[in-house]
Amino acid sequence: MTLIDQIVARVRDVVAKPGEVLLHMPLFAGNESKYVQQCIETGWVSSAGAFVTQFEQKLCAITGSRYAVATVNGTAALHMALMLAGVERDTEVLMPSLTFVATANAASYCGAIPHFCDVESKTLGVDSYRLDEHLSQIAKVRDGVCFNTNTSRRIAAIVPMHTFGHPVNIDALVEVAAKWNIPIVEDAAESLGSFYHNKHTGTFGKLNVLSFNGNKTITTGAGGAILTDDASLAARAKHLTTTAKEPHPFEYVHDAIGYNYRLPNLNAAMGVAQLEKLDDILRRKRRLALRYIEMMRDIPGVKVFTEPTDCRSNYWLNTLILDKADMAVRDQLLTALNAAGLQSRPIWRPMHQLAMFKECPAMSLHVTEGIAQRAVNVPSSPGLVGGDNA
Repeated sequence: MTLIDQIVARVRDVVAKPGEVLLHMPLFAGNESKYVQQCIETGWVSSAGAFVTQFEQKLCAITGSRYAVATVNGTAALHMALMLAGVERDTEVLMPSLTFVATANAASYCGAIPHFCDVESKTLGVDSYRLDEHLSQIAKVRDGVCFNTNTSRRIAAIVPMHTFGHPVNIDALVEVAAKWNIPIVEDAAESLGSFYHNKHTGTFGKLNVLSFNGNKTITTGAGGAILTDDASLAARAKHLTTTAKEPHPFEYVHDAIGYNYRLPNLNAAMGVAQLEKLDDILRRKRRLALRYIEMMRDIPGVKVFTEPTDCRSNYWLNTLILDKADMAVRDQLLTALNAAGLQSRPIWRPMHQLAMFKECPAMSLHVTEGIAQRAVNVPSSPGLVGGDNA
């Protein structure tokens, strides 16, 4: 059998079901219907309602963050977090090129310019050591503010992203950010339930972001959240995401340009039910990841990407890494997997290769480009394995 035939056969053995298998399906195994029906029966379906508060409180309890502000999606959360961190028009935002487009889009919504960083192969996240070297060549701190000396623009934030739920080397990045006096806005959209050195991801930055899209570890249908330990930032985030409306029993007075970004109660109800089952979902996803690791162990030419040392990943999307960077082989594998009914996809097209971001500043991105030619995501739904009672 060829390498591609072996991989397809082993993926089918892992998922252990015939027919089409989607990349990632939500698992509804709790009180989702009950809580959503309560919203319908009471009429509390929009952005006000008890489930929104419950959802935010549960997020704080799970992550260890002091405050959570629920939003309509992760992109909206990231847009607001960048604004609150001080990102403005004609500033630059450091971020990996290996990320979902929302990271770069959110900076663009602020009128800022993405500045792309390379990643390290052991985490798939920003390579802090090489970033520090890059900044040493192109940046200066003047009066406590970091500037790109090539463009004269202020570098307003660093946005690390925990790729597929695997924690980036955040301690090293915190040191780099402190050295260059750049605030961290942590993109933890994919890493609910992931821990770096026993601390939950999304709790290391000034502001941090989660996502609850339909394909995430838990879902609210669409949704996101801003996490922070700063009371004033949390209050400001809640105010601005609620159209900046001043509290009043009947008057509609708004004191700033606000955003209609709050999560509806209907979505939050689903989220509360999902969070009640988070531990079971994470156990299922770990079982599935271990199956992939075991099944691929003896196939030369491919490996399963595993959690970094001293970290615990939620294994949001299981990822196969081919030994050789060869786009033709990668695409042959993707074609074969999808033809077999095993929905699979490549990693995102790197941001610096997209037309709207090709002219953005960047460091050398050779690791990113190599991974993009080698990485394939395979079916990762928690329902593919048994739960607590299986």
